Amino acid sequence: MADVSSARSNQSTTGGEGYLPGQRRALFAIAISQLLALTLWFSASAVAPQLEELWVLSGSQTAGLTLAVQVGFVVGALASAVFNIADVIPSRRLFVISGVGGLAVNAALTLLGPGNFEVAMAMRFLTGVALAGLYPSGLKVMSGWFSRKRGMALGVLVGALTIGSATPHLIRGIGFDWRGVVLAASVMTGAAVIVMAVAVVDGPFETLPQQFSWKQVGRVVANRGVRLSTYGYLGHMWELYAMWTWTAAFLAASAEASGGSYGSVSVITFFVVGIGGLGAWLAGKWADRYGRSLVAGGSMAVSGTCAALTPVIFGASPIVVVPVFLVWGFAVVADSAQFSTMVTETADDALRGTALTLQTAVGFLLTLVTIRGVPMLAEAWSWQWAFPILALGPALGVVAMVLLKRSPMATQLAGGRG
Repeated sequence: MADVSSARSNQSTTGGEGYLPGQRRALFAIAISQLLALTLWFSASAVAPQLEELWVLSGSQTAGLTLAVQVGFVVGALASAVFNIADVIPSRRLFVISGVGGLAVNAALTLLGPGNFEVAMAMRFLTGVALAGLYPSGLKVMSGWFSRKRGMALGVLVGALTIGSATPHLIRGIGFDWRGVVLAASVMTGAAVIVMAVAVVDGPFETLPQQFSWKQVGRVVANRGVRLSTYGYLGHMWELYAMWTWTAAFLAASAEASGGSYGSVSVITFFVVGIGGLGAWLAGKWADRYGRSLVAGGSMAVSGTCAALTPVIFGASPIVVVPVFLVWGFAVVADSAQFSTMVTETADDALRGTALTLQTAVGFLLTLVTIRGVPMLAEAWSWQWAFPILALGPALGVVAMVLLKRSPMATQLAGGRG
């Protein structure tokens, strides 16, 4: 491993848009591996309407296909945090192991048919467990390559994750059946594993593997900067995955209410989710320059406003609805990488992996409430009134960012920019 103190010195003196040797290659390779691997997340959700018809599923069973992944992720991430897996096992090795397991159980889903719903749920759960090893370890690998430009780098990574999460909708939209979509995600995850194993090496800021300790989680939670960053992350996660999961359903219902056609809802959903990749990248650049709490808080203010506007635009022309959703898709994930970056900047370096994993675990635990709650509200009140509740999370997240900006911990963020 390169000498960390020397690398920090070189990083701090690199001017403008300069990169350390190997950083551009690492940025590209790690982002590509994350993009390809995260196609696993919505590989079944993107084809849920087809599975609902072919397997004769109820609405709650269809929602369960996404919830099972979230539950698996939470269980896997909590186990990883408690047993310090993200700091004990080298990050790239954990990514490869998790990727191989995830692509296998995901591909096995194509062997099932009607009457195997419980088995399908179990496989989606295991896919979520695998993703708990993929996402946080990817963040840690990228953090090991960047210090001064970490906000931008993690923004690129979350942008790649966003596009990867949206890709199954695009594959479905161009005509693949449900088995084709699921298998494509497994193939792409296999490519991600190869890229991570062959094209990526540890960066100069990567932390050495640590010894297991029961005290690590307590040390992470005791850090006020990590806590405030996580409070903001919880507000963000209250909104994000419910919006991603149910955008297609909202658009379909809105099109029906308008009496017209929105075209391919799957393709529109891909662009609504995928534009978040641009948002995450730009927000990362802005956060490095103007401050993380300001950019994260601003992103949540925009996304929360879009959620609150959905009853007003429901049933309107696609000329009205689609642009609002594109703005929402841009802003809803723009702040995501900055919460992770805040954690890496405020947590002890030796606890970086555990801190990232714990943050993602509690965040994804919260998503279970809104992913399940939104369709329940739609059933009770119609899709017109299903999304405004999502605005509550960003509102509380903005408060957390104001408190963080005013705290002494702000000096550790974005080179003192807060």
